[in-house]
Amino acid sequence: MSNKYWQSFGELNDPENLKKISQDEFREELPFEGFDDKGLIDAKAPRRDFLKYLGFSTAAATLAASCKIPVKKAIPYANKPENLIPGVAKYYATTYIQDGDVLPMVAKVRDGRPIKLEGNTLAAFTGGGTSARSQASVLDLYDMYRAKFPLHRIAKGTDVKFEEVPTFEQFDKLVGDAIKAAGGSVVLLTSTIVSPSTKEIIAKFPNLKHVQYDAVSYSGMLLANEACGFGRKIPSYNFGSAKVIVSLGADFLGTWLSPVEFARGYSKGRKIDEKSPSMSKHYHFEGHLSMTGSNADERFTHRPSETGAVALALLASINGGTTAAIADAKLKKGIEKAAADLKAHNGEALVVCGSNDKNVQVIVNAINNAIGANGTTINWNQPVNYRQGIDSDMVDLVSQMEAGQVGTLMIHGANPVYTWYDAEKFKAALKKVKVTVSFNEKMDETTELCEYIIPNHHFLESWGDAEPKTGIVSFLQPTIYPLFKTRPFQTALLRWGLGRQHTGLRNLFQRILDRKTGFRHCI
Repeated sequence: MSNKYWQSFGELNDPENLKKISQDEFREELPFEGFDDKGLIDAKAPRRDFLKYLGFSTAAATLAASCKIPVKKAIPYANKPENLIPGVAKYYATTYIQDGDVLPMVAKVRDGRPIKLEGNTLAAFTGGGTSARSQASVLDLYDMYRAKFPLHRIAKGTDVKFEEVPTFEQFDKLVGDAIKAAGGSVVLLTSTIVSPSTKEIIAKFPNLKHVQYDAVSYSGMLLANEACGFGRKIPSYNFGSAKVIVSLGADFLGTWLSPVEFARGYSKGRKIDEKSPSMSKHYHFEGHLSMTGSNADERFTHRPSETGAVALALLASINGGTTAAIADAKLKKGIEKAAADLKAHNGEALVVCGSNDKNVQVIVNAINNAIGANGTTINWNQPVNYRQGIDSDMVDLVSQMEAGQVGTLMIHGANPVYTWYDAEKFKAALKKVKVTVSFNEKMDETTELCEYIIPNHHFLESWGDAEPKTGIVSFLQPTIYPLFKTRPFQTALLRWGLGRQHTGLRNLFQRILDRKTGFRHCI
């Protein structure tokens, strides 16, 4: 005999009276006032009483016409997870990864649901810092517009519809057969990949060409560093050790490269106490107001097109030359003052630049070399992995797509139909690719044009790893079971490229850690 449960004391102690009350819930008279023989419309207080009457009659009609509310049964755990107390939050270390940005985080999880993200204080390079994007990313997990299952886009003329593919096995066979029949090259287009395990998986896919594309490009800096003999990499910047900081349009406290890390270092040099009565000096040259510019000690404005001229004048002034090319007297004086301060703090100064022009970045490298920044405030031995995309690679890819050389294009974490400077050209080239696959989590502008869609897990549902800097690794662990029928895109690459003979992702992470003994710090 099954147990009987009561919903209230009234149901237990006086069930007959409770039943009568529930059947006549609205038994009392409504307080309509001021009515006479003229009727409701001409009453003394018609508006308020009319709304009362209308609201009641609508609600009563809805209740009368509606079906019985289904009974929802609350079933307790058959095997309650260990140490789980309802209503008491648990915390899990994970990593926020978006468009190449990497931030070690701690997720607050209550009753199996992530509800809040904060920075991980064990992360040496961020010190527990966080950003608005990472804080808001928990909302993406519950976004009703996420792609919820594998889809197949079927277009007949102008009529386009998306059909759900019932199982991953069917989807794998559908795409695998299509890739074999398409011929041509197979290309994976992604935003910057910072995961060592994912890079290893990509390398295992036979004859796969990997193109990294960043909506906010740092290609000019990468190519300039390569031309200067440092390699195609971006160094670590130590703002905390710099006594003089000069920025040429780099909003390093707001959006440039790694603002959470830079803000932490910058704040160290801006604090004054009895032990350290001096603070760093910050000069800022820019063409528009930025968060970093608003915090500068001295800020100088110029046209954005004059960034190269300002950099040349600064280098000339440091080397004992003139700044005659600068017509603005205030700007010219500011450059000369900043140059004198940089020279006076050789080895304790830093110059950064937000330009994506290779030639401008070459000049900035020359300035940093002249002021002894390399090896002190700039660390080339521990480069960052945030931005790796090269603009020319994307241009070459679109040209190959236009020529019909690309048989299969797979896209993860990139939306070039929205972010690339010549979106119409990309859209036209995409139509010439026989097989197009999107792993993106949402039906963005690019995903809507792809034939096959298999959404990736949200990072709070995922296992993974990230190497934001050489020698520093941070892990992802799931904080919730996947809400929808999604799958890690790495699994698709392994199955389409290697068949079913592959090990789990967690085993792969362990093998990478065992092999990479040079990691300085694991989070």
